[in-house]
Amino acid sequence: MIGGTKDTDIRLITPEVLANLGGGVLVYVKPVTVEGKDVVAVHGADGALLALLETRDLAFAAALQYEMQPLSVH
Repeated sequence: MIGGTKDTDIRLITPEVLANLGGGVLVYVKPVTVEGKDVVAVHGADGALLALLETRDLAFAAALQYEMQPLSVH
């Protein structure tokens, strides 16, 4: 239920509401290239870059260490 009704169209969610989903616990992990090097980025739900790590496993481990739930983005 978003916005107080169960019939709310999910496509109408504002960026602000989307950023707050997960209560700051969800982070998104995705492969990126930075300065010609393949690394893994960890982003908050609001899109803020939280970390760049060498591997997906390290990214997931770091998120879990800080009590966050990592999700893969391709």
